[in-house]
Amino acid sequence: MLEYIVRRLLLMIPTLMAISLVAFIIIQLPPGDYLTSVITTAASQGETIDQAELAQLEARYGLDQPVYIQYFTWIGGIVQGDFGWSFAYNRPVSELIWGRIGWSVVISLISLVFVWLIAFPLGVYTAVRQYSWGDYIAAVFGFIGLATPDFLLALILLYVAFSQFNQSVGGLFSPEFVEAAWSWAKFGDLVQHLWIPMIILGTNGIAGLTRIMRANLLDELRKPYVTTARAKGVSEARLTFKYPVRIAVNPLISTSGGLIAGLISGEIIVSVVLSLPTTGPLLLDALRAQDMYLAASFIMILSVLTLIGVLLSDIALAWFDPRIRYSR
Repeated sequence: MLEYIVRRLLLMIPTLMAISLVAFIIIQLPPGDYLTSVITTAASQGETIDQAELAQLEARYGLDQPVYIQYFTWIGGIVQGDFGWSFAYNRPVSELIWGRIGWSVVISLISLVFVWLIAFPLGVYTAVRQYSWGDYIAAVFGFIGLATPDFLLALILLYVAFSQFNQSVGGLFSPEFVEAAWSWAKFGDLVQHLWIPMIILGTNGIAGLTRIMRANLLDELRKPYVTTARAKGVSEARLTFKYPVRIAVNPLISTSGGLIAGLISGEIIVSVVLSLPTTGPLLLDALRAQDMYLAASFIMILSVLTLIGVLLSDIALAWFDPRIRYSR
């Protein structure tokens, strides 16, 4: 197992290099650059920018260099812990991203725990009670969860929170706690605000993982070893959870790493609607302004989190199922 983990960590290096190259190329694909956006904005307001000033800005931000030099300059800085300079915010990228990355990870992990706490027992129940009223009701709500857009669910929950619970909507804190120091009161206020993004981000995952768990468990329950165990008098509860459930849960574990990436990407729209201080709004602004170092740094960090999540899910899969071995 240790050899497998080391090998996977080493393989992450060329993978991240490829991701960084593709991300940088995609960001460079739209015509123009950050200064083009500045000129367009100034022209829309009836202002003009002197050519000498424009040349000075190009030299300052390194935009007068070829694309490959800009890329290697950015990568070399990342190796040293420098993610570049944000043109739009006129600040180092590292000062902008870490706090927002932290909130994105916290919300995504809480949503993942919420998904598992609901999807796992619901998937087992619907498989064991196939074609029961509970199975039909879970299927209906599952299809609604898959079909409902996140932004629409966000608007509905915002209305419910404000009208029924008289809760301040938008953001992660009430206005009086935004700038306040950390305390138990501020933590409690955070918990009161976290349930909205948790439900929004978790709804789609619950619907999908419940159907996966149900289908896998139904497949296992029809296998000959289950029939043999029943014939030997093994109780239904012990039989279900000792063997079929342990095998059927494997796809849920293996997809958890990818689910984290899905939660973070889905968080972008939700964060805009809910005004959350996460990566979503800042990444969207960076892409609109063609702030390439800020946007590319976000993409790189989210890619690293995705690779780590997939690695952890593979390790958990080997620990949970003794039949799986990654050693040669």
